[in-house]
Amino acid sequence: MSYITVKDLVRVYRLGAVEVRALRGLSMEVREGELVSVMGPSGSGKTTLLNILGGLDRATAGEAKVGDVDVTFLDRRQLVMYRRRVVGHIFQTLNLVPTLTAAENVALPMIVNQLPRSERRDRVDDLLSIVQLSDRAKHKPDELSGGEQQRVAIAAALANDPPIVLADEPTGELDSETSQVIVDFLVQINEKYKKTIILVTHNPLVAAATERILRIDDGVIKAAYTPAELEAGAEGRTVSYVDQMRQRIKKLKAELSDVDKKFKSGDVTGDEYVEERLRLKAAIRGLEDEVHRHGG
Repeated sequence: MSYITVKDLVRVYRLGAVEVRALRGLSMEVREGELVSVMGPSGSGKTTLLNILGGLDRATAGEAKVGDVDVTFLDRRQLVMYRRRVVGHIFQTLNLVPTLTAAENVALPMIVNQLPRSERRDRVDDLLSIVQLSDRAKHKPDELSGGEQQRVAIAAALANDPPIVLADEPTGELDSETSQVIVDFLVQINEKYKKTIILVTHNPLVAAATERILRIDDGVIKAAYTPAELEAGAEGRTVSYVDQMRQRIKKLKAELSDVDKKFKSGDVTGDEYVEERLRLKAAIRGLEDEVHRHGG
């Protein structure tokens, strides 16, 4: 039985005079307790999808149901309660308060949710034990490694015992060894605590740890397959991590060329052009460095 049901989801943004369709009638289903990954090129709508499911953004049209709740119809107050009680968020850009210790960062969502102090203390201890950071409880984020910080973020996402965890590129800024540690923790949390997890990633090695992979492109789900099918590739060939990076670079360069054309035709302002061009160039450089680091 489906726990998350998305039908004909549309999200339209305006970038100056330009209308951007991030989602174009996307539909998908996720079973309760399932660990699913979402893969796709930059700009394909992955983060927008998570933000709508997580109550951080609103759909322009369509339906996004979690259990019996249609998230698209919740008012502002209901969305706040939904985010506090139903969804745990894990971001690529760590959402930790730099002046708080690891334990305090994990406790923060419980304080917001008005959980009694004694319950908070016990739960913080349990969560830090789950991510194997009990000995780092009093350390602040800048005293922790990148992988340790992400493990604190995972513990914080689980603070209010949400049934759903949404992870947006949680290994994107980590090396391959540390990424595997984070993925292993997510798999354990899914198996042991029966959390429904949707994991956005560009890394096929990360996606391979999930039960099912959804391929998103141009704002719609184009395909769904198992990790074994991903490994074989659509034509029976191996799809390597480096190949995935090269495909993303090609896509981003096409987007860069498109931005240049829009500027020349007057469809975007100078400020919009500069901002978008700098973003794309930075993304391309980062991916090229990643390819080089892996010997590509």
